[in-house]
Amino acid sequence: MKSVSKLKKELDKWFSLYIRLREANEEGISQCFTCGKVDHYKKLQCGHFQSRRYLSTRFNETNCQVQCVGCNMFKAGEQFKFHIYLDAKYGEDTSINLQHKAMQSVKITRVEYQEYITYYKNAVNNLKKQKGIE
Repeated sequence: MKSVSKLKKELDKWFSLYIRLREANEEGISQCFTCGKVDHYKKLQCGHFQSRRYLSTRFNETNCQVQCVGCNMFKAGEQFKFHIYLDAKYGEDTSINLQHKAMQSVKITRVEYQEYITYYKNAVNNLKKQKGIE
């Protein structure tokens, strides 16, 4: 039986793939949410507005957007731009609501991790089929 930490790591993998594929075109090309850099989804990352350390927003599809390595890693996620663009994309107060949600305590069970893994694995495979990409 896999440990919770191994399940979390596996979910991270499938969730990240989903976020990057969700925005990709039929050639697998996507765009950084904060700087606009265009690249193949495999070279981009899943950026979090509220840090991954907050479990309540770690796997939140609104909180997570495609980012290039430069913005996500070297520019600390470009938080200010991320905030502006989130509100522009999803509506006013989206970023403030995510900040509040991040502060909520959440426990994800082993069973829930397994369900989420199955869900995102299927979602990734469906997106790949729909878009005809690998």
